[in-house]
Amino acid sequence: MRVGILFLKLAALYFLVGVSMGLIMEVIKDHSLAGAHAHLNLLGWASMAMFGVIYILFPKASETLLAKLHFWLYNISLPLFMLGLSFFLVGNTSLMFLLMIFPNLLVLSVVLFVVNVFVNVKGEDVNQFFKKGHNTSV
Repeated sequence: MRVGILFLKLAALYFLVGVSMGLIMEVIKDHSLAGAHAHLNLLGWASMAMFGVIYILFPKASETLLAKLHFWLYNISLPLFMLGLSFFLVGNTSLMFLLMIFPNLLVLSVVLFVVNVFVNVKGEDVNQFFKKGHNTSV
């Protein structure tokens, strides 16, 4: 579950960065980094929040080596991917090598997540969650 909490906390930070970036772009009327802004919100905020929720709801999946590899590979590759993308979007190709390496590592980390979900997330885990006295009646 620790991996899930870490994903949620980092997702919240990416949300702050993404929203701040959007505000700054609007204030200065320069939207050249809109692609990086969108990626930060989708890959940083939305995807990481979903990873966190899934790992919290399915603690068996969060305790695997796959989850740990997913966490570290994703969180190393995402900021370096965003750095390379930001430079590229403003016309600076000096960090192009980042775009050759880190988007691929990010996809690899997502593959690890998908394998983890298929192997360690079971229907009976969902049924047990709803049967644990989560009574919605008042």
